[in-house]
Amino acid sequence: MLFYYRWFGFAANLALISNLILITGFMSLIGATLTLPGIAGIVLTVGMAVDANVLIFSRIREELGTGTSPQEAIKEGFSKAFTTIFDANITTLIAAIVLYAIGTGPVKGFAITLSIGILTSMFTAILGTRAVVNLMYGQRNLKELKV
Repeated sequence: MLFYYRWFGFAANLALISNLILITGFMSLIGATLTLPGIAGIVLTVGMAVDANVLIFSRIREELGTGTSPQEAIKEGFSKAFTTIFDANITTLIAAIVLYAIGTGPVKGFAITLSIGILTSMFTAILGTRAVVNLMYGQRNLKELKV
């Protein structure tokens, strides 16, 4: 992401790293053992976090293409991508809850890891990436922005 989105990719990479730290932290707090299904849940979660960042950056690009100012494009990009990201994550969270309810052993472990990962990826993609992007570009009076 760093090569394709430049500084926005840097913000996304920071969000992904913090997402992994949060997942492992929550897993440690609840005393969960990391198994192969748990690793699969983490991989799926990282993919969803990358997808969320790609959606956000694509929306920012679309806004810039309409002639919107860079600051407004960033604001609108995050705002317009939120619904899509939220819907996708809630749908997956519902599936994880169902898997936990009807599953046994490894399936429950996958569901727990996936649920934790979904919650942390929503937090890091929506709030974390936005905070880093605002830190980088929020106070600057930009005439042009490349995403």
